[in-house]
This record gives sequence, C-alpha cells and structure tokens, in this order.
Amino acid sequence: MSDFRRLPNLAALRAFEAAARHQNFSRAAEEIHLTHGAISHQVRALEAELDVALFVRHGKRLAITPDGEQFAAAIRQSLQDIAEAAERLQKHSKQKRLSITSLPSFAARWLSPRLGKFIEHYPDLEVSLESSNHLTDYLRESVDIGIRFGNGHYPGMVTELLMGDSYYPVVSPRYHGGQLPQTPQELAASYLLRCDGEPWEPWFRAAGVDAEEPTGGLVFQDSSMLARAAVDGQGIALGRHAIVQSDIETGLLQRLFDIEVPSTVSYYLVYPEVSLKKPQVRAFREWLLAEIAAAK
Repeated sequence: MSDFRRLPNLAALRAFEAAARHQNFSRAAEEIHLTHGAISHQVRALEAELDVALFVRHGKRLAITPDGEQFAAAIRQSLQDIAEAAERLQKHSKQKRLSITSLPSFAARWLSPRLGKFIEHYPDLEVSLESSNHLTDYLRESVDIGIRFGNGHYPGMVTELLMGDSYYPVVSPRYHGGQLPQTPQELAASYLLRCDGEPWEPWFRAAGVDAEEPTGGLVFQDSSMLARAAVDGQGIALGRHAIVQSDIETGLLQRLFDIEVPSTVSYYLVYPEVSLKKPQVRAFREWLLAEIAAAK
C-alpha cells in the first residue's frame, strides 16, 4: 500500500512545475499568486528534500536540469490527471442532481404526488424539491428549474406557460352533518374559508349572487392549508382546481355547483437558459409538459 506521507510538499511541487514550464521564477509567481521569493524558497526546499539539483542558476538566468525536466513532466502529468478526475467528478455530480423550486401549495398538492413517476425513470438521480413563495436566485442557490404562479414576468429567465387554473367552491361531504348548500345564495350565507389574494367576489358575480367579500375569521396564506381546512370540515373554501383536484378525486372534498371563474394568473416554468444544458433538466421539462398535457 502506498505511503502518501512520503510525497514531497504539494505546494512546492506546484511551484516547481510552474517554474519549470516558464523557466522563470517571476512568471511562475504571477501564475500561482505567490512572490518571487516564495517560489525560489519552495524550489530550493524541494531540491534539498530530494537531494537533486532541479535548476542551474547563472546569476539571474535560470536553466532546468535534465533531472528537473523529467521530474517536471511527471508532475505535470499527475496534476493533469487530478484535474481531469475532478472535472469528471463534477460533471457526474451535476448530472445526478436536479434542484426544483415551486410554491408550497403546488409542490404539496400537484407536483410532489407525481414526482415518483419521474424518479422511477431516473433512479440514480437525486431530486431536490424546494418550496417557497419568494423569488429564487437560481444561480446563487444552485436551483436548476422552477414553477411559479404569476403573470409570467421574470426578467433574465426563460419563461414557459404551463397552464392556467380556475376557482370553485369545495367542501367536506361531512360538513354541517352533510347538509350542504343547495344554491349559491345559501352558500354565500355559510361560513366561508378564505385565502389571501384569492377573493370570493369574482365567483359571487359569476354565480349571480349579490354578496360582499367575506370579512373576519381566519385568512390562510397558502392554498394547500386552505384545502386542508376544508377537508377537516372547518368551512367552505374557494378552491383552486390544481390544488383541490386530488382531494375531490379521493372523496375528501366535494365540488359545489358547476360555476367556476378563471384565475387571473397562471403557472409558468422558469429557469436560467444555461440550465437546459443539463440532461436532467431537459428530461424533467419534457416529463412535466407531458404530465400537464395528460391532466387536461
């Protein structure tokens, strides 16, 4: 087994290789950000350790010895091998990780339940799903691709429309002992759950109900929390289709009436242009577009 403790000082080896390549201590010092004196000191220490002259000095002139030339070639090849191994490792690491950001409600209710199907096709890929309502600095936070619910204006990013959405009332079948509103007017008089930024008034107008926006009570900051409260029978919620669809399919929620209003904002795929150079990002994008097409 090799004893790596017998290796000469690695900093000295790097200094010597640069000096040998340039045949000049000053230029070697500039390359690796050291002083001329530091290069000279490390080369002399290496010569003393090896008990071999690596350079012949004639005043300010410097000439490498045959032994030095041979040793420098071996070091250069070794450093190149290390650099190539590190590059392969970096590429391999980048190819095996995918970082996705999404608003919490969409991540929890729509994306996360479906991601298993994507991972089945790429079992060696590590997928990181981050949920946040805040704008993301993709490069600084090492995020590859994101899904946002907004107006599609994300400067400096590639933006693709994924799908729109719509709102309609949903309620637990167990709410009020199963005695659910039979008309929109009865619904307006019920206890209505609200989510910040998703008002009831547009639905009231579409349903022909002369009612004002509810006031008082608990206002949720996240649509998935609103849906959870409705499932728990706390009241009737104005559900966003993408968020409540799974609960309707499993019978945890029931849709009230066939009246719905379109959302004024939509879901967008957002990513830096450089992200599409990664095969895992391209694969996720294609899979996501296919999933959305199938869900329509």
